[in-house]
Amino acid sequence: MVKTIYFDNGATTKVDEKALEVMIPFLSNVYGNPSSNHAVGFEALDAMEDARNFLAKSIGAKPDEIIFTSGGTESNNAALKGVAFANRNRGNHIITTAFEHKSILKTLDWLSTQGFEITKLPLDEDGFVNPKDLENAITDKTILVTIVHGNNEVGTIQDLESLGKICKEKNIYFHTDACQSYTKTELDVNKQNLDLVSLNSHKIHGPKGVGLLYVRKGTKLDPLLHGGGQENNLRAGTQNVPAIVGFAEAVRQSNKKSHVEKMRKFQNQIITTLTGDCTAVTLNGPAAGENRLCNNINLSFKAVEGEAIGGLLDQMFIEASTGSACSSLSLDPSYVLKAIGMTDEEANGSLRVSISRFTTQEEVDRFLETVPKVIKKLRKISPFGKLLDKLSINGVK
Repeated sequence: MVKTIYFDNGATTKVDEKALEVMIPFLSNVYGNPSSNHAVGFEALDAMEDARNFLAKSIGAKPDEIIFTSGGTESNNAALKGVAFANRNRGNHIITTAFEHKSILKTLDWLSTQGFEITKLPLDEDGFVNPKDLENAITDKTILVTIVHGNNEVGTIQDLESLGKICKEKNIYFHTDACQSYTKTELDVNKQNLDLVSLNSHKIHGPKGVGLLYVRKGTKLDPLLHGGGQENNLRAGTQNVPAIVGFAEAVRQSNKKSHVEKMRKFQNQIITTLTGDCTAVTLNGPAAGENRLCNNINLSFKAVEGEAIGGLLDQMFIEASTGSACSSLSLDPSYVLKAIGMTDEEANGSLRVSISRFTTQEEVDRFLETVPKVIKKLRKISPFGKLLDKLSINGVK
């Protein structure tokens, strides 16, 4: 049977075997509630606090600034709603971009019905925010800026340090969704002047259903969930100890230098080969390098639909994406690609390829053999593709 190639790691990743291994005892023998006042509970508590200490250290935070959640969506909701309502006496203005994850944009849409004013900053064609635009957008009513660190569709890595410096000087809370960038590029809450950071596990080879919210000490935040006094009274509910332990182990197993170098090598190979073997194809987002997530490739192919490319690749046991997983059921053009100025046609012809540290050379080679054939086949049945042939600029050389 043909082995499936999974190139949709921007949607989710497989669990690292060592992360799974360390979780098993906490699903069987060490099953205590970490809030329980007995030996089994203390054992669970110790494991959870070891994970908290390690994860805090990985981003330059203190352990008591880490709040465990169910994932990135909850962390984003908790950050935005928590800051908005806790600081309403200071102002009602929040700044963001049109480039954010849906859990940010939908939360801000809801906050706009509660009396908050939302400003979306412009982006350049690669998806970068100009710090001057942020500075100009700030008013005396601004209480929060939320800008994604690494974009999930086109891989743009924002300069958090410059943006955070502006927020710090203006005494405004600065939040970032770093779920895609964590372990792949630098994340330092002090150097980058971050007050709140959303992270999750399943994007980095940990289990689903767990994440964290970094909350800088002194940040005014109302809890999203009320109940027991867990997580410094900021997130009620019994903690998911097995998943928390697995989350920390997945981070332990990541090697920023060697894994990033490997992914960058494959990223460059895929971009260079496809833009060389296929005409009328463009790379969306910034060039490969320090300003782009090392696992992300997003390409637009003229005269073909991304959905058609994805469908044919799926039949050939290759899994990729034509947009973010959270909006994959929609046939509308990607709002991320539209936000950086792409036309509907360009956005509809896009394919997102997201590799991982487990990607092999064999998988990359098979992918690069297959894609040009798929494009050629689709262009043969496309009126515009036939026109490309007649003009001697056939889509595949």
